[in-house]
Amino acid sequence: MGLLKYEDNEEVVLWMNTVGPYHNRQETYAYFSLPFCAGTKETISHYHETLSEALQGVELEFSGLEIEFKADISTTPYCEIQLTEEKQKAFTYANLDDLPVWGIVGEMEEGDGTPSYYIWTHKKFDIGYNTKQIVDVNLTSENKMKLTVGAKIPFTYEVNWKKSNVKYEDRFDKYLDPNFFQHRIHWFSIFNSFMMVIFLVGLVSMILMRTLRKDYARYSKDEELDDMERDLGDEYGWKQVHGDVFRPASHSMLFSAMVGAGYQVTVVVLSVIIFAILGELYTERGSMLSTAIFVYAATSPVNGYFGGSLYARMGGKIWIRQMLLSAFMLPALVCGTAFFINFIAIYYHASRAIPFGTMVAVTCICIFVILPLTLVGTVLGRNLAGQPDFPCRINAVPRPIPEKKWFMEPAVIVVLGGVLPFGSIFIEMYFIFTSFWAYKIYYVYGFMLLVFIILMIVTVCVTIVCTYFLLNAEDYRWQWTSFLAAASTSGYVYMYSFYYFFFKTKMYGLFQTAFYFGYMALFSLALGVMCGTVGYIGTSVFVRKIYSTVKID
Repeated sequence: MGLLKYEDNEEVVLWMNTVGPYHNRQETYAYFSLPFCAGTKETISHYHETLSEALQGVELEFSGLEIEFKADISTTPYCEIQLTEEKQKAFTYANLDDLPVWGIVGEMEEGDGTPSYYIWTHKKFDIGYNTKQIVDVNLTSENKMKLTVGAKIPFTYEVNWKKSNVKYEDRFDKYLDPNFFQHRIHWFSIFNSFMMVIFLVGLVSMILMRTLRKDYARYSKDEELDDMERDLGDEYGWKQVHGDVFRPASHSMLFSAMVGAGYQVTVVVLSVIIFAILGELYTERGSMLSTAIFVYAATSPVNGYFGGSLYARMGGKIWIRQMLLSAFMLPALVCGTAFFINFIAIYYHASRAIPFGTMVAVTCICIFVILPLTLVGTVLGRNLAGQPDFPCRINAVPRPIPEKKWFMEPAVIVVLGGVLPFGSIFIEMYFIFTSFWAYKIYYVYGFMLLVFIILMIVTVCVTIVCTYFLLNAEDYRWQWTSFLAAASTSGYVYMYSFYYFFFKTKMYGLFQTAFYFGYMALFSLALGVMCGTVGYIGTSVFVRKIYSTVKID
């Protein structure tokens, strides 16, 4: 409601937002798209205060009700509608379509069992205030009237002000659900994931240290042999591919662009989580999305620096094309999916339909902010970290990859690599999905930060183990394998979203289905790029370490 602080008898503006299906809060429609009537007070126009409001379909419309700070209002009529057949059908259809429209209920008539529809015509506002600020609002509905064609339906309202001891900064606490988000299952899942981290780190340390110690001992013994004995020796394992392990990845332009985008997404996710912990972003409408857009645009140099430097170290020459791909890959996928869903929203006349001006604003951000900053990062990355400094020389002729057992094939490693990382986060996915697709406010960002750290550690451990076994099988195609093995976590998350859709929601229809699976695909894509990059970073450090520790001729 309007300003943060009010004087006695100062006007308080009551906005009507949107209506939508109860089982999908993301599908919304303008409040007055239904034949409600507004109060007699002069209309106040509303504009989108932020870009995120326009993207989220926020459509605030003035209610027309006269409300003044700390001024009680007894039952007062504010408008009346003549219920035509068209209006009656609109109200009843909204009820059948499961819209939580204010005051519309369906009841079965006694006898023939046909449904009748009623509307509550009286709004009672109980508003709590603390000094000069509004801290609590309760709305109740009274006076039920049957929806019959030709009836005149008067609407009334009353306002009661009550002093409250609730602090302004705690005003949202009543809307939070600690019994849901801080349930012992949530705590248990965190503890379970933490134990998984300890187990994995211990397992990785034990396997690698024992195995590498034997390898180091064998290779150190090899150094004491003369040339003929060394040539006749039986060398095997990861040392055999030392001349190919730092060979540039196939499709290096795409690979470096995805790694650069992954660096940026990782920084954005970590930054937004920290901002949410410090600033309680859930209390302001659209602030989470606004923060994410701002941080993403501001961190574009991170994308350019790491993607451009990696492409240069791999010997890439077409750096401008790589920079363009790195800058526009994720925005193009996000905008393409959003605009596709936008056409469906326009067809359904939903408020989620993105205005043309907002599309232009997003395009301008991509062209005039993200692109120049990515260019700056790319130039810096190529000049400061673009020189290859591999510990081993790369052979001129690639070494043939020997046959190996089926479970050591890169495709199998990629599929299995995401199982444990997904296992460490799938409980948290339930809470995140529920807060996004149902009427829950996610506020336990400390949990999210802890799960984020656990996910990063598990992903790095798993990809290191996978890469070591791959190299021991004398297969040097570790770059894409490590990236995709970690990124496959997103595939399991997307499959889990199917389970959630069919068993945890009651969504139906083209709009709800396309909206759900479209945005879940984007969520999974971003998660995959982030996990893939983290897995590749950890693996690259490991590979450089083992090949720089052992002296290789």
